[in-house]
Amino acid sequence: MSSNAKELYRRIQSNPEQTQALFRQALQDPQGAINAICQLGDELGLSVTPSEVKEYLASMDDGDTKQWVVKARGGL
Repeated sequence: MSSNAKELYRRIQSNPEQTQALFRQALQDPQGAINAICQLGDELGLSVTPSEVKEYLASMDDGDTKQWVVKARGGL
């Protein structure tokens, strides 16, 4: 699993507005949310693939992330 995915997730989590925007996008367009996460990673120098994002989110053991994954399941 990419260590970039872990760091990218940490950065996204530290920005509530960004977290909410990605959550809303995931509800409407799950694959688009994955692509947006990957694009953000590229911009921050933390490149990740869609597979790495999905794998990392699936490995998370916190309730909020699990809820996000369930709601965005179509693209994850």
